[in-house]
This record gives sequence, structure tokens and C-alpha cells, in this order.
Amino acid sequence: MHSKLELPEFSVSQFVAVFNQSIEMLYPAVSIFGEVSNLRISKNKWVYFDLKDEESSIKMFGTVYVLPGPLEDGMQVQIIGRPRLHNNFGFSILVSSIKPVGEGSIKKANALLYKKLEKEGLFDPARKRLLPYPPEKIALISSKESAGYGDFIKIINSRWSSLDIKTYDVQVQGADAPDQIISATSQANQTDAEVIVIVRGGGSKDDLVAFDHERVVRAIASSRVPTLVAIGHERDESLAELACDVRASTPSNAAEILVPDLKHELKLLEQIMYTMQDIRTRIIQAKRDEIDQYKEAINRLFTEVITREMHDVKIKQQLLESLDPRTILHRGYAVVRKSGKRLISKKGLKIGDGLEVILADGTIYSTVERV
Repeated sequence: MHSKLELPEFSVSQFVAVFNQSIEMLYPAVSIFGEVSNLRISKNKWVYFDLKDEESSIKMFGTVYVLPGPLEDGMQVQIIGRPRLHNNFGFSILVSSIKPVGEGSIKKANALLYKKLEKEGLFDPARKRLLPYPPEKIALISSKESAGYGDFIKIINSRWSSLDIKTYDVQVQGADAPDQIISATSQANQTDAEVIVIVRGGGSKDDLVAFDHERVVRAIASSRVPTLVAIGHERDESLAELACDVRASTPSNAAEILVPDLKHELKLLEQIMYTMQDIRTRIIQAKRDEIDQYKEAINRLFTEVITREMHDVKIKQQLLESLDPRTILHRGYAVVRKSGKRLISKKGLKIGDGLEVILADGTIYSTVERV
């Protein structure tokens, strides 16, 4: 005889507890792809939806915190979560991460989030701040394993020295990337960093979705410290780059934006010094030429003044000579005096008066014999 198979017996609550323990041991977390259906948000706190494919559907729930941005029914997503059997509501998955997948869903999610954030003014150019140039202290958020990190470090070290760079090593893709980027941004804001730089290399649109995550975009937009973001290649543009203060086309370009090329600056300084020396020489020579011109002008003016004054003196001398009584005497005239007084008339003369007759070459003393 076959022994009767003994089946385990449970109460409903016991079975739910055993089931949850068992599934937690087997599948503590699962990643599932599917289409969003019956999406609803309750009290702006909880999100509920069904994840389905052509044959099956699973109930999903979680906090709005897990949303990468606005979602719509019909979008393809990848969720990460914990399976569980609820006492009253049955089987569901507690979602910890949602990521749009597929080109169409990613574009749709980005468009919805862009519209939402643009309406709030997060992309307004008036919000943008200037970066310190060059900064002394940089907070770098990136994966040390990424090509973008290597490019940035290589270029910035080749261009400038004595930089204080603190690196926050984070995942730049995958389910944990958004939370790590947000945490690093928050930590950097609590330091004396002058700029926060977020870089990663290129990749598919699916690889870059962390930088289109709503909480990541908001963390960058609300940063106290000015932000510089370079995600992917020049053709790539994430919402994080639209929200930051300055966007760089590549990680290498980010380094070029942040600091000048020291070698180029030294060469430029040398050229400036040479130009200044040349200008100085030209100015000095011009001033010397100007002084020489002034000297020539002064000498010429001095000569003219002396010549003119000598001419005036000569004329005045001639005038004085012409007015000198002695000059008149040389022309045959004489000055007659009586008792030391010059006579200008014969009136008052008497016979016998003594006279002085002053000629050019001497004096004659005479007596009046007839009047």
C-alpha cells in the first residue's frame, strides 16, 4: 500500500507569510519588462499600475519617488522590485525602480518630462549661472571606470595644474545610477566646491536614461553650487544638460570650458609682454622725437625772438642816437649857455655878457659885443 501523501496545512495568513518568506529567498528582487497599463497616482504619494505583455499582467505599486518622470499607459518599461503576496490585495510587486525602454517609450517619457519641467521654468536661460574661471576646487561626479572620466581627467590635467578635484565615484547607468548621482550632488553641495562637474561617455539612449530621470534633473537644477554637465557625445542631449548651468558637448570639452590651456596662456602672456615692450619702445621713441621737435621749435623760436629783439634794440638805438644832442652838434649846431642856462633867444643879452658855446668837439667861451 502506498502511504497517503501528507500535505502541509496553513491558515490563509500562515500561507501568505510562508509564501513571502519563500519567494524572498528565491527572488529577493526581480527585473521585469512590460507595458504600463491602468496607471494611476494616489494622493500624490503612491503609484499603481499593471505591467503586462500579450499573455499576462502583474500588479505593481510603489511610491512616486520611484518614478523617473511622467509615465503613460502603453509605455514600455523595465521595473525592479520585490514580489510579495498581500494579505488583502493579492500578489503584486513593490517597485523600487522604473526605467523606460525602447526608443519610442524613452522619447515619449522624455517629451512628457521636458514639457513638465519646462513649464516649471527649470530650463529657463535666465536661471543659468557663470562658472568660476578657473575654479580651484572641483567636485567631479562620474564613474572612474568610464571613458568620460578618463577623458576629463586627462584633458584637465594637461591644461592646468594645482586643481583640487574631489571625485564622487558613482554608477552612471543602471537602476542604482539616479540615486547615486543625486546623493553625490547633495554631498558636493555641502562642501566648499566651486563647481560640480557631471560627466560620462557616450552610449545608447537606453544607457543614458539616468540623466533623464526627474529627480536627477531636479537635483542638478536646485544645486547651490554651479553645475557643468557633459553626457555622451556631442549629438546626445539629456534633460540634465538642459537643467545645468553650463552644458559641454563632451567630457573633454567640459575640461576645456573649465580651465584655460596653461601652455597657451603662457605663450599668450609672452606675446603680450613682447607687444608691451614693443609699445613701450615705440612710445619712448615717439616721446624722444617729440622732445627733439620741441627743442628745435624752442631753439627756432628763441633765435627768432633774439633776432627780433636785437632788431628792436638797433632801431631804438638809432632813434636814441638821432635824438642825442651831440648828434645834432656834429651836424654844425651849437648849444649856447649863459650862466649855465641854455639860451633859446637873444632876449635878455647885454653887451659884455659871457657865453658858453658848446660845439661837437669842445666849448668856446665868448663875450657879447653886439646885440
